[in-house]
Amino acid sequence: MSAAESGAPPEARGLPTSIAQLREVTQPPEVRNRRNAEHWTAALYLRDLSPYLTKPLLHLGASANAVTVLMILTGWATASALLIPGPVGAILALVLGQLQMLFDCSDGEVARWRGTKSPLGPFLDAVGHYSTELLIALALGVRAAAWPIDTPDDLIWLLLGALLALWLVVNKALNDMVRVARAQAGLTVVVSAAEAAPRAGLLTMIRRAAKLLPLHRILHSVELTMLIAATAILGAFIGHPEADRWLLLVLTPVAFLVTIGHCIAIVSSGRLRA
Repeated sequence: MSAAESGAPPEARGLPTSIAQLREVTQPPEVRNRRNAEHWTAALYLRDLSPYLTKPLLHLGASANAVTVLMILTGWATASALLIPGPVGAILALVLGQLQMLFDCSDGEVARWRGTKSPLGPFLDAVGHYSTELLIALALGVRAAAWPIDTPDDLIWLLLGALLALWLVVNKALNDMVRVARAQAGLTVVVSAAEAAPRAGLLTMIRRAAKLLPLHRILHSVELTMLIAATAILGAFIGHPEADRWLLLVLTPVAFLVTIGHCIAIVSSGRLRA
């Protein structure tokens, strides 16, 4: 039995010799089953693939934070790919978006194998996800405007892209605001399911309806790249940039409504009550 399999401390593990050994240490049930922490693509297939990336990264000596930096750069590359007109750029962004999530799985696995943990890791992770989603929204605005950009006619699409980016970032930041507020009030940062549930009867009904139609999920980077890729393929038939413009016209008000609803749900729940 190996040192890792016998429960040895991280410094005694050395390097993983097999994928099974790596999975045992880096993908315990509490990781794969944690609430609201895993993207559905991770549960569907990325966690099955990530050890095959994590193992060579460990053998190369990469730290968890270095892998997170790779995740950030891949996210920026995802948004940059959208600047390539037509389906080619959108499909490339879709592939890069999946690669970003794969790095997102691997950085935690590297940290768990080595037993390393610091505030820098979550900070870099937040930088990666915030900046990627913001840049994807801005890039969608550029796609909708189409190059070369004519002023003032095309400025509306750049403005809508900027508004979409704003709502995406604000919606994402609301959860961080809750954690900061709870920490400043001397409460635990972790929010229980009972505290997260809205107290008012009408809001409870709206929350249940949102679970049936989870519009908030389409505002994440993976879903955004999927929608943009599907729209780009559709655009091959109905024309570019008309398809991108319709997508932007739908996503911007949806993002606004989701952000407002998210804020109301937080204030009406027990998350901010001592």
